[in-house]
Amino acid sequence: MKIGIYSPYLDSLGGGERYVFSLAEHWSQIHNVSVFWDDNKVKAEVQKRFSIDLAKVSIVANVFQLGNSIGKLMTTSSYDLIFFLSDGSIPLSAAKYNILHFQVPFSHISMPFWKAFRYQRIVCNSEFTKKHLDPHLVIPRTVIYPPVDVSALKPGRKSKILLSVGRFNGHYGAKKQNVLIETFRKLYKSPLLKGWKLVIAGGLLSSDTDYFNSLKLKAKGLPVEFYPNCSYETLNTHYSAASIYWHAAGYGETKPEHMEHFGITTVEAMAAGAVPVVFDGGGQPEIIANRKSGFLWNTTEELIQETTTLIKNTELRSAMAAAALKSSTAFTKDRFCRSFDALLLDITGTNKII
Repeated sequence: MKIGIYSPYLDSLGGGERYVFSLAEHWSQIHNVSVFWDDNKVKAEVQKRFSIDLAKVSIVANVFQLGNSIGKLMTTSSYDLIFFLSDGSIPLSAAKYNILHFQVPFSHISMPFWKAFRYQRIVCNSEFTKKHLDPHLVIPRTVIYPPVDVSALKPGRKSKILLSVGRFNGHYGAKKQNVLIETFRKLYKSPLLKGWKLVIAGGLLSSDTDYFNSLKLKAKGLPVEFYPNCSYETLNTHYSAASIYWHAAGYGETKPEHMEHFGITTVEAMAAGAVPVVFDGGGQPEIIANRKSGFLWNTTEELIQETTTLIKNTELRSAMAAAALKSSTAFTKDRFCRSFDALLLDITGTNKII
């Protein structure tokens, strides 16, 4: 099949982009796969950031960004299937088959009937996203969890490290690194935290530099280390060494769009034997069995309490780390690929090259 894939966020290389590029890598093994983007350097960046091999994937002109309606129709009509990660908009496509993917549970999607009938399926990254996505969309919905390369993540010699991974996004402070730093400052007053440090890693765009600098200022005087845009290998080293994983996305938010819609980095940390202590919202409860494979918290006081419990009780920490590692295997890249092959077969009646 000739397959086209598009995400409007390929300049940020976050979890959604890992999702679409993992799919591109997999389908390109037997299909002719193109990604719509105007910078071929994205392939090298994806290799560096995610260790995803796009050797068999073509980067083609981004007709969705600047193309007119006639141009979009002419281009897409040459494709058997278009896979589109939506930013809330719905593209015009004349491909034989079309799939919409939602990473965010947008409460309102404008979709006229003449566009809706072109799409065979909506794919969501979690049950949370599926549940909160605009109920007026009549297209059938399927949940396929993001791929996590758990086999590449191994527990190493654990250190006194609290780790948090997420984009340094200044828009409403999406990943709430500021909350974690403030909480760490309170927690660090305890003698229990002697020798512990907070490591914060994630992607950083130039547009978010002011937010990033504000975090560094907030962390002044604390053992907090920042790793913006670090390589895949460096990130895995942090996962391997971390004892506890912190995540606060969704804290203080009421809109589903502002929650953590799944939590790839949480799964990665679990696969590396770090015990997750994460905000109880969005898709995180789909990943963690509370008090078995990690802790879910609602207030920063609970975050401090659960973290203190793990620091005090090394036996509990070891047991929960083992449970977390086992739970992470439910989100493998192989499962992701098999799920999409089954979906392709269901939609088109074939998973072979046409």
